Amino acid sequence: MATHGDPELVLKRRPFGSWLLGPADQSPRLLRVRLQVLMTTFSIGTNLIGATVVFVLAMFVLPGPPMDHRLKVTEAIAVPGFFVIAMTIGCVWSTRLTRRVTAWVLEDRPATRKEQIATLQLPLRLTLIEVLLWLAACAFFTVLSITLQPESAPKIAVTVFDGMIVTCSVSYLLTEFALRPVAARALEDSPPPRRLLAAGLKARTVFFWAVGSGVPVAGLMLAAVLALIEGDVTSTRLSVVILALGIVALGNGCLLTWLSAKSVVAPVRSVRDALSLIGEGRLDVSIPVFDGTELGSLQAGFNRMADGLRERERIRDLFGRYVGPDVVQEALTSDSLGGEERYAAVLFVDLVGSTELAAQRPPAEVVQLLNRFFAIVVAEVDRQGGFVNKFAGDAVLAVFGAPAELADPAGSALSAGRELARRLADELPEATAGIGVTAGIVVAGTVGDVRRHEYTVIGDPVNEAARLSELAKTAPGRLIASMTAVEKAAPAESDQWRQSDLITVRGRSVPTRLAVPQ
Repeated sequence: MATHGDPELVLKRRPFGSWLLGPADQSPRLLRVRLQVLMTTFSIGTNLIGATVVFVLAMFVLPGPPMDHRLKVTEAIAVPGFFVIAMTIGCVWSTRLTRRVTAWVLEDRPATRKEQIATLQLPLRLTLIEVLLWLAACAFFTVLSITLQPESAPKIAVTVFDGMIVTCSVSYLLTEFALRPVAARALEDSPPPRRLLAAGLKARTVFFWAVGSGVPVAGLMLAAVLALIEGDVTSTRLSVVILALGIVALGNGCLLTWLSAKSVVAPVRSVRDALSLIGEGRLDVSIPVFDGTELGSLQAGFNRMADGLRERERIRDLFGRYVGPDVVQEALTSDSLGGEERYAAVLFVDLVGSTELAAQRPPAEVVQLLNRFFAIVVAEVDRQGGFVNKFAGDAVLAVFGAPAELADPAGSALSAGRELARRLADELPEATAGIGVTAGIVVAGTVGDVRRHEYTVIGDPVNEAARLSELAKTAPGRLIASMTAVEKAAPAESDQWRQSDLITVRGRSVPTRLAVPQ
């Protein structure tokens, strides 16, 4: 049940539409063996059934002059003998042609453009071999009939010719089916050539409709003509003839329609299953292109679409690492310059003594230290739902409440500040940092030029947080907040703070009431 319901399992276990064709990553040698077994089995089975049906129709069913005893005995011996000789010639000829055309598969290398075209045309070329052998059979048995009983020659010639059309059509579809894994490897690096699309899906559909419907109807018309020529066909005999030809026509039409439908449905179904995975967010999916018609272009088009989606997601992920996922979403929904007033909390973290660190340590060690410092800051800001707006040398500006709204931006920023102070003391003892937190009305939006811009927050709380971080560098605990932020925070967080001094920080005319952790 899982194989039919789970698109991932279907694509993995039946990438070419059937378990008979094996997995997509099978070895070239195993593929060669599988191909040989399938094609030989299909060829012998199809032609054996076709030859048997033609023999029975010509000898026992179709109306016409009674066959001479010598002709019956001769054909009873000649048919099996000719079949064995023809199949031996056909198998050897087809095997050599297949090995020559698909030699690049065993060499485990991509196909050249010439090899690609030859591979996609291989089913037609193999079918033409069978057509030649059936034409030889038509000529042989017609000449044999003319020699032994001339009046039976037209019936035998037309019956063998009709059998050739139907049998070779079925054989073509089965050969195309068996060659799907090879066609997929040929089309792996480029779409189907346009010269093959010229007689593609439309021509194939019309042809197989004609074979599946037109040839059986022609057979019934032939039976009527033979009955008129014979003249004394009884109603019982005519009923048996029509019944037998009707069974053959129904069976032939059903088989050809089913095989033709399978050849169309398989590539469409592979695209459908892969689209289901894309819809679930599974972008790491691709499907083998094994059809040389417009359906192959559909499969190749899906793979190009999936490549584009993967590239888009990679760029979006990379963009998000530089500016934050929320800013990416903001940029995707609106690319206009400007901003809006928001209530937000601001957290500013500044490393202490970074100039001395740069002078005393090798540059690589300083970069390593900064990356550890930034990793701790980003982790805590993200955990509280904030947004790291800027890395400014050895400092970090984080915003809570923009661009994504938060239920308690001040509480989130204060909680992040307390946890950040603890983690920096525990995990980065060789460096210290001052942390300032405040809250207020800011302008959040995109600034710059239409050719290059960035998302930022501007306003008095940003300046205040930066000044508070400077004060915190010499304060116990290295963390200072404004009482404005504490008063706006939820009780669960505001209870963790106590009021401190009232001072006027540099660059501001209004005094700030400080707050420190309990």
